[in-house]
Amino acid sequence: MQKKEYKVDDIKTLQQKLNDIKIAQQTFSTYTQEQVDKIFLAVAREADKQRIPLAKMAVKDTGMGIVEDKVIKNHYAAEYVYNAYKNTKTCGILERDKTFGYTKIAEPIGVISAIIPTTNPTSTVIFKILIALKTRNGLIISPHPRAKNCTITAAKTLLNAAVAAGAPEGIIGWIDEPSLELSNEVMKGSDLILATGGPGMVKAAYSSGKPALGVGPGNTPVIVASSASIPMAASSILMSKTFDNGMICASEQSVTCLKDVYDEFKKEIIRQGAYLLNKNEANKVGKIILKNNSVNPAIVGQSAFTIAKLAGINVPKESKILMAEVDSVEFLREPFAHEKLSPLLALYKANTFDEAIKKVQRLVEQGGLGHTSSLFINHETDYDKIIKWQTAMKTGRCLVNSPASQGGIGDLFNFKLKPSLTLGCGSWGGNAVSENVGVQHLLNYKIVACRRENMLWYRVPEKVFIKRGSLAFACREFKDVYNKKRAFIVTDNFLYYSGFTKEVTKYLDEMDIQHATFFDVEPNPSIDTARNGAEAMKVFKPDLIIAVGGGSAIDAAKIMWVLYEHPEVVFEDLAMRFMDIRKRIEKFPHMGDKAYFCAIPTTAGTGSEVTPFAVITDNKTHIKYPLADYELLPKMAIIDPDLTLNTPKGLTAASGIDALTHGLEALASVMATDFTNGMARESVRLILKYLPSAYDNGANDVKAREEMANASCMAGIAFANAFLGVCHSMAHKLGSHFPIAHGVANALLITEVIKFNCSEAPIKMGAFSQYKYPQGLKRYSQLSEYIGIGGKTPMDKVNHLIKEINKLKEHIGIPKTIKATGVKEDEFLKKLDILSEEAFDDQCTGANPRYPLISEIKQMFLNAYYGEQKNSEK
Repeated sequence: MQKKEYKVDDIKTLQQKLNDIKIAQQTFSTYTQEQVDKIFLAVAREADKQRIPLAKMAVKDTGMGIVEDKVIKNHYAAEYVYNAYKNTKTCGILERDKTFGYTKIAEPIGVISAIIPTTNPTSTVIFKILIALKTRNGLIISPHPRAKNCTITAAKTLLNAAVAAGAPEGIIGWIDEPSLELSNEVMKGSDLILATGGPGMVKAAYSSGKPALGVGPGNTPVIVASSASIPMAASSILMSKTFDNGMICASEQSVTCLKDVYDEFKKEIIRQGAYLLNKNEANKVGKIILKNNSVNPAIVGQSAFTIAKLAGINVPKESKILMAEVDSVEFLREPFAHEKLSPLLALYKANTFDEAIKKVQRLVEQGGLGHTSSLFINHETDYDKIIKWQTAMKTGRCLVNSPASQGGIGDLFNFKLKPSLTLGCGSWGGNAVSENVGVQHLLNYKIVACRRENMLWYRVPEKVFIKRGSLAFACREFKDVYNKKRAFIVTDNFLYYSGFTKEVTKYLDEMDIQHATFFDVEPNPSIDTARNGAEAMKVFKPDLIIAVGGGSAIDAAKIMWVLYEHPEVVFEDLAMRFMDIRKRIEKFPHMGDKAYFCAIPTTAGTGSEVTPFAVITDNKTHIKYPLADYELLPKMAIIDPDLTLNTPKGLTAASGIDALTHGLEALASVMATDFTNGMARESVRLILKYLPSAYDNGANDVKAREEMANASCMAGIAFANAFLGVCHSMAHKLGSHFPIAHGVANALLITEVIKFNCSEAPIKMGAFSQYKYPQGLKRYSQLSEYIGIGGKTPMDKVNHLIKEINKLKEHIGIPKTIKATGVKEDEFLKKLDILSEEAFDDQCTGANPRYPLISEIKQMFLNAYYGEQKNSEK
């Protein structure tokens, strides 16, 4: 029987709630690891689904921060915490090393009280609920009064998900009407306090008489050494300092730059968007930084422009941070020396490395002991200086060549540092732990986390057959090499009745391979179609699946393959968004145990025959879901240009420009490598050269058709490994809401995206460890040189590239604007906000080199609709 809910707004109801949680936790403490992990996964899934609504609510309730960044924080709290601990044993024996005689046993603590800050009111809830449930603890939440609505909403949502997965009812509770009295009482009544908040709250937690894990002020100091990469240092500091308007406690508060690179660094960070305050302006801003000897709440989480207005000065609206050159590191003399929780930054100069260390030591001693410090340096040539610095710093996180906000919370720029939104400060900061708080704690660590580039890959099908006539040779392998008996062909209605599949079945008949054909794939394949195909496979029981057609048939066949081999999977789980394909919450099942998969394209465009992606449409919502996992990679691809000779003009244009977009986006991706760049550049060159003739002459220009088939496959290989970008994100949603072919949608948007990605000082940059600073302009200009397009400056070369693309689009009959496709203005504007938000959350957005705000996506949509710069606020 479900317990009756009641409001917790006084001591009596709080004590009743604590008692209910204790009873629930006693039951929970008997759960097995399997039961706990089921609950852990369910809650992570639900948190991931709610990342955008909770982010919006957090900004609305608190008036602080940036929605898009809070979306990322919520997503991170769900996905990265889940990924970090999904395989961690938290019940019984955790580790046993017989060689060293080490055994670790886990038992729950009991009831944990969670103090939630106003700066991270939903992501911290997600984080603390996940680690509490993973360790079989109950949780009582004390929200910040200013953020109680979003905090309680997050808690309720995740409690419901936990209970639905088998957790005891009432395992999570909260205070409905928070007050100082109730916060103190909740700390006294719990078994452990997990405190995240201001110094006063942390001090109260440690004074409660109960064990506490807390944090303190960050005040992260940065040293930029003489050997540092200045562009990377400036870009990393700005990425971190502007994230959620500087509210992550690990964000940089001061930069101490060595004298010999001081002017260069100052010039570079200004070029990338920092505003340097003059002496008078710095004095005015300094006067509003503190209030009652603490950071002024009025500036916390506000933009640089808003803070400038509060101080009575005028700065450009696009200013990313306000930076002041200061001399004193003493708190009593210099307000800029304090933690500011906003896009304000102090800039110091040091004559020597030793002097720089002394300055940052003093800053940490006054506020920031045990938290985080950062250093930009050449770690190979100056490793001795790293040792000197790390030895001197009394901080739990010593970050090398990393943005402090993203580096400090873990698993983004160093992959041994655990992800967390509660960063311990150790005994230096009066805390119980010095490491990132997680399911393991109560050890005092000093962790040096050096930035590393993530491992990348170059994955293609086992076999890729190319050249005219390759179909006949390759098909023989079905029998001669793989000894297949039963083939299931997936295609569309047009190709089936046009006889295309006979080009395959005649070889199957010669080899006595039985076959069946499913030919109901629509242009935008739906989930229902995929399920129908899987049912037909279930009846036929093939050991070979052959997809014949364009991207629609191949994508549909991939999903059918999954559902055939693993009928237990839930499609919606497979479609779950991820930030890193290796760290996704929902793991794809292993493929190929029942059937071998071969893809035979009949168009030159999608590249689906060599990619781990598939796009499928929800029949009810009409939303297109791009699925991605290397388990979806075909085992064999047959690229026979003869199958593309008679492709209609319209399809030649749409598929060809789609392939061009694949090459352009793979080249600019944050995950691009030397391996993918070669494929991407050459595919773009071939398409610009041969698509016009393939369009004009069709089967009469076999050479053009063959080169287009090769280019499409090469572009597919490139983006299969480097991934795509925001152009495809926008095209997916444009095609979902309006009857515009995918390739045409890409064509309408790609030049806007190229211009967008060329910014050398973007508001947001794609966060991927190998992508050190904005490179869009450089990569596009190098492409221009590669394909023989001239230009005096990098931007000049890019403009000429855009002209060539527009010239190609005009040649093959692509409309110039979205409006020209027939989309009515009122319908477009009505859907503009949802289009922009859905595109932001599309799977492809994460690899874009310039991470877009929703407002920036909206502006690109407007530009593409009208064909000119259009104010998104009008």
